Amino acid sequence: MTERTPGFATLAVHAGAQPDPTTGARATPIYQTTSFVFDDVDHAASLFGLQAFGNIYTRIGNPTNAVLEERVAALEGGTAGLAVASGHAAQVLAFHCLMQPGDEFVASRKLYGGSINQFNHAFKNFGWNVVWADPDDLPSFERAVTPKTKAIFIESIANPGGVITDIEAVSAVARRAGVPLLVDNTLATPYLCQPFNYGADIVIHSLTKFLGGHGNSIGGMIVDGGTFNWSREGRYPMLSEPRPEYNGIVLHETFGNFAFAIACRVLSLRDIGSALSPFNAFLFLTGIETLPLRMQRHCDNANLVAAWLANHPKVAWVSYPGLPGDRYHNLAKKYVPKGAGAVFTFGLKGGYDAGVKLVSNVTLFSHLANIGDTRSLIIHPASTTHRQLSDAQKVQAGAGPDVVRLSIGIEDKDDIIADLEQALAKA
Repeated sequence: MTERTPGFATLAVHAGAQPDPTTGARATPIYQTTSFVFDDVDHAASLFGLQAFGNIYTRIGNPTNAVLEERVAALEGGTAGLAVASGHAAQVLAFHCLMQPGDEFVASRKLYGGSINQFNHAFKNFGWNVVWADPDDLPSFERAVTPKTKAIFIESIANPGGVITDIEAVSAVARRAGVPLLVDNTLATPYLCQPFNYGADIVIHSLTKFLGGHGNSIGGMIVDGGTFNWSREGRYPMLSEPRPEYNGIVLHETFGNFAFAIACRVLSLRDIGSALSPFNAFLFLTGIETLPLRMQRHCDNANLVAAWLANHPKVAWVSYPGLPGDRYHNLAKKYVPKGAGAVFTFGLKGGYDAGVKLVSNVTLFSHLANIGDTRSLIIHPASTTHRQLSDAQKVQAGAGPDVVRLSIGIEDKDDIIADLEQALAKA
């Protein structure tokens, strides 16, 4: 029988998992333990010296987490993954392997607000400096690159406005600069977009959102594409120079096309310590099994709701790349042909007061600061997450007084629209 490559839905259910060899359990067990027993002192020494793969301590690795890592890496088409405590933790650990104090990285201005804060403020404590570029002005990425640049960071679908970034074009800039391209693929998930196919080198996820899908766990993921030459010009010493804590091993030389994932685990996660709970890994695995079904339903519902809102008399504008008239529609056809995701924004003609009334009167929608749930979610950023900013700052952040963000769930589309209809009537 000829071996075949499993399809996406098959990988979402089976990748990385086997029946438990001891009990025969079909679901991946939760290995809720801190430590693992060594066979003997030589076995322990080989594990600590990176001469053998195995389990030492759950802060560094765990069998439940390992199934999750292999599954997401398979779905993305990467070589290896590392599961960590949150999407923010994934970003810290990834940059920790790339950056030295005084180094710079280029990032898209169209990012999740938490990432903008992290890059602008927390990263400065490490001496890592961000230079911003505009995905609507692709030459701005080229202009932002300097000899200190160590990476470029973008989102495939930007949160919250649904901006589609031209991954291939930004990848070309990264190649010319000799630096890796990191892509946050949280909103698209690998079901809609696989950034490695367009030149990305590293993919980042907040597992909290659509991969988990049920709003019950927080986690993050780093996926190594296995495509970047970490030994080039000695610019990435954590991967290209001997590691004194591992008897002089050179990680890129030893581990080849999954060296970055290894470095993030044995250098960054080991010392920074933002480990993922095995119980959360179990919940993420359960969520991922239905990822293709959920994401298609999310996209189908979002497209219908966005089209309905675009024709509503109280709505001034809708920003959703799935709509034919949207400025990112052509990019959406290229990068996310199965659907433009579940998250988008729209503006109310009544401005701030109308936004407050809308979120106060929904009943099916949940008013909260999250996305990617099976449930439909709503927030009016100007009165909540961005309340402390001036009106001018709110507009610059994409959170003007009229802006409402939706994360469309998998409920019946008619019920989603009916809830918005009754709430808009009161706004």
